[in-house]
Amino acid sequence: MRIVYLDLDSLRPDHLGCYGYHRNTSPNIDRIAEEGVVFTNYYCSDAPCLPSRSALMSGRFGIHTGIAGHGGTAADMRREGPSRGFEDRLKWESLPGVLRKAGYKAATISTFADRHSAWTFNAGFHEVHNIGENGIESAHQVLPTALKWLEDNGSMNRWFLHLNFWDPHTPYRVPETYGYPFREAPLPEWLTEDVFQSHLLKEGQHSISDMNRLAKSHYSKWPRHGQPVENYGDLRHIIDNYDSAIRYMDDHIGQVLSKLEQLGILEDTAILISADHGENLGELGIYSEHGTADQGTCRIPMIFRWPGGAKGIKNEGLHYHLDLAPTLADLVGAARPDRWDGRSYMESITEGMDEGRDYLVLSQCAHVCQRSVRFQDWLYIRSYHDGHHGFPKEMLFHLKDDPYEQRNLAEELRDVCKEAVYLLSDWHDEMMSSMESDTDPLWTVMKEGGPLHAQEYPTFSGSKQP
Repeated sequence: MRIVYLDLDSLRPDHLGCYGYHRNTSPNIDRIAEEGVVFTNYYCSDAPCLPSRSALMSGRFGIHTGIAGHGGTAADMRREGPSRGFEDRLKWESLPGVLRKAGYKAATISTFADRHSAWTFNAGFHEVHNIGENGIESAHQVLPTALKWLEDNGSMNRWFLHLNFWDPHTPYRVPETYGYPFREAPLPEWLTEDVFQSHLLKEGQHSISDMNRLAKSHYSKWPRHGQPVENYGDLRHIIDNYDSAIRYMDDHIGQVLSKLEQLGILEDTAILISADHGENLGELGIYSEHGTADQGTCRIPMIFRWPGGAKGIKNEGLHYHLDLAPTLADLVGAARPDRWDGRSYMESITEGMDEGRDYLVLSQCAHVCQRSVRFQDWLYIRSYHDGHHGFPKEMLFHLKDDPYEQRNLAEELRDVCKEAVYLLSDWHDEMMSSMESDTDPLWTVMKEGGPLHAQEYPTFSGSKQP
């Protein structure tokens, strides 16, 4: 089996046509979605970038790996210590390591490890291709390396290619020559004038006023961030540029698919499309960032086209992105490490079954310190450090009625909050009882001064990326 994993940074599912978006942002992604399984309740366990991809490739929650944030002790994976042998366990227990042991050539085309000094991310890969732009590259800079790799390796029978595009990540840097393809398209219906006016009143990190400040400083070199958002019509500046980034990336994904077709292997190649996290575009009054443990940040797409697998299926079960590791292991007949936290959803791929978990616990410690519980139609968020956002300690949203988190029901529905706290406590007990350390990295972040990006607010310093 040949496997291409398209890792599309900061990609929200609800801005893709196959998830019901009204703008034509993703024709090539949608084409793959028609031929596979589309997961509608798929979440990163740990957000944002560094914790998320570390959990994905290790198959383990951040509370187990120790990676929960973007700086300090909790930005490094826990080491094995005196028990370490000539090779560490991660080499063979990572997702690429497991595939490698099963006879697959594993390669990554990504600047992620370089951007975050996340060298453990590379564990298990045969090849690491870093084009050297530190995560600020556009799709046209990544594409030549991807096409060359496919030309050189496409005829092999067993390979896994992790291909990382960054375009929807702030700053939105689509070349000006690409234009503005959604200039005439309406904004999302929920972003009304009244919603906008309420967001104008919000202060703190990642608010509209904060984004306007960043447009003059941190993002001043990027032309698409030059216009401040002062009235309702200006919201188009944010939404259109985000959607243009998706469409620009999708165009280049189309060229990857064309190369596979040219090589005669498209139909026999598994295509997986997902993200490390989403992007808040108004949820909680936050724009152009992925700094919370909420729906906007943690819900991600997963489109899974497997040759001979189910087609045209919408899977509504609750899944973590780290469930991918055991799923792929089962699909290719590889042995699963005992330490993996993920649960295989192989039968969702092979039979179209709608299996899933009872609830999920999501963590964020880079911009805030939060844990949330996603269960039934509810999202409960508990803030330990609000990261200069002004969040209350508890937030509760009914996602079926309020998917964009505009009405906090925590004070009204105490019984639902108590149920969520019980689930959170039960998960935490399970995690702590199965750890090789007695330290929860969320509290490490708190004790070391709080989330990295909250420490940098209101001005970013040095070479750090927000």
